[in-house]
Amino acid sequence: MKKLVFWGCVALMVACTTGQKEDLTASGLKRSHFQTEVNGKKINLFVLKNKNGMEVCVTNFGGRIVSVLVPDKEGVMRDVVLGFDSIQDYLRFPSDFGATIGRYANRINQGRFVLDGIEYQLLQNNYGHCLHGGPRGFQYRIFNGIQKNDKELELTYLSKDGEEGFPGNLNCKVTMKLTDNNAINIRYEAETDKPTIVNMTNHSYFNLDGNPSKNNSDYLLTVNADYYTPVDSTFMTIGELAMVDGTPMDFRTPAAIGSRINQNFEQLKKGNGIDHNWVLNTKGDITRSCATLESPATGIILDVYTNEPGIQVYCGNFLNGTLTGKKGTVYNFRAAVCLETDKYPDTPNKPEWPSAVLRPGEKYNTECIYKFSVRK
Repeated sequence: MKKLVFWGCVALMVACTTGQKEDLTASGLKRSHFQTEVNGKKINLFVLKNKNGMEVCVTNFGGRIVSVLVPDKEGVMRDVVLGFDSIQDYLRFPSDFGATIGRYANRINQGRFVLDGIEYQLLQNNYGHCLHGGPRGFQYRIFNGIQKNDKELELTYLSKDGEEGFPGNLNCKVTMKLTDNNAINIRYEAETDKPTIVNMTNHSYFNLDGNPSKNNSDYLLTVNADYYTPVDSTFMTIGELAMVDGTPMDFRTPAAIGSRINQNFEQLKKGNGIDHNWVLNTKGDITRSCATLESPATGIILDVYTNEPGIQVYCGNFLNGTLTGKKGTVYNFRAAVCLETDKYPDTPNKPEWPSAVLRPGEKYNTECIYKFSVRK
């Protein structure tokens, strides 16, 4: 009888230990900290893995990438995105960390646009503008999540007619696929029952050192673009395409962010640093890299590919040490870089720029690839 009790205790201990291991991801996240309900809808943490040991964790709250574990030049696995350890922190501290952004990524001037002769007023949340879909854009919505296999996740969401002021019922699908060449392939699809606008992207904050206590000044940035879109003092595009030639905005060849971002240049002052859209030379060719970010310290390289016409580069200029993220790390000024592939800012009010209009019977289909490698 004593033996039975003893072995029963051992079995219980093994079961508990196994459960603890299953609860913990390779990046150190606890699944149980994400498995809850918000507004009556289930939240979860989905884990994607490839044959190289790369891991990507995603929550359906805001369609957010929570962690990305990749090897550095020494083979050490590093988590290279900012985020929080639990859903409660995402709820407590509103942010764009890792989020799927919609309906319209970036800014729309004063939240107004005209489509087919009808003026629409969107909710305003940034200097009187509509930024990233409004106060309750997609980053605060709950997607339905279905994990297809170890490498693929499908997120769906119905954005109802009038949500944040946008017209039309918009059925959205975001497919995240982890490949065996260490790339995260993100495909966005949408259909509408009324003429509308749509411009989706991902808002991951990349710290390629895997150490957000360090800033991004040493990172080498390359952007394949001859032009960018200047902004005013409210970060709104002024509607011009300006040449990068002869300015600190010229990243056509790799340059350390810290060598440019503090220069005495009007646009850097207005953007509080780099927070601008570049007009890509790739012109929708997803086989060509549109931007590259590299950490000399870890050797980790991030190449970005897209069929979109633009990319917004944001260097964490508004991180200020008030947020504590994963593993108790304080997120200080310029702790990361965002590379958001999308249409240009305020495109609905600029008919000469690539259109963001989607009509019934049409399919919105855009793609972004974040591919990781190392320089040894």
